[in-house]
Amino acid sequence: MSLPTEYFQRMYADSADPWGFRTRWYERRKRDLTLASLTRPRYARAFEPGCSVGALTALLAGRCDALVASDVSESAVAAAAAAVGDAEHVEVRRMRVPHEWPDGSFDLVVLSEVGYYLDPGDLDDLAHRAVASLDEGGALLACHWRHPVADYPTTGDVVHDVLRARPALVPAVAHVEEDFRLDMWTNGPTASVARREGLVG
Repeated sequence: MSLPTEYFQRMYADSADPWGFRTRWYERRKRDLTLASLTRPRYARAFEPGCSVGALTALLAGRCDALVASDVSESAVAAAAAAVGDAEHVEVRRMRVPHEWPDGSFDLVVLSEVGYYLDPGDLDDLAHRAVASLDEGGALLACHWRHPVADYPTTGDVVHDVLRARPALVPAVAHVEEDFRLDMWTNGPTASVARREGLVG
């Protein structure tokens, strides 16, 4: 994160769920769209940096054999760990991306409401690390708020432009609204569900 850790500590000191991930229908609908955009029923190993209180993490856990989630805030890590309960295939860590990144590769990386906290250098590093950690055919899903926020170094649209520019990524899903955008790319082969299931040649 380019914003200081203290910024997030203040946010969680003021509220256990500072962005209303658990309570706003806007957030619940966005999570539903995120899950519906995944082009596989299940993933072997996924990474969700910036997991906050774990509202999305708990749902991703049902679609993954193994899931690593992280946040820079101790309060968020504790809340996310509580959200996934005793799910042994989920590991929640305190981690400051992109400077820290889990070992190994993933067939799914989810960047949900995290990229606009980074300055241009860190954002480029995040994009590099995310793509470099993808298995062949793995998916990178990004979902971000589009309205400018005075505290944030950049906007959601810029985050998606930076990710889209990575030559290894093939577009798979694109959804744009006034408030947020959701894009998914794959590292290599097409993500066509119909082709995978033999409905088209």
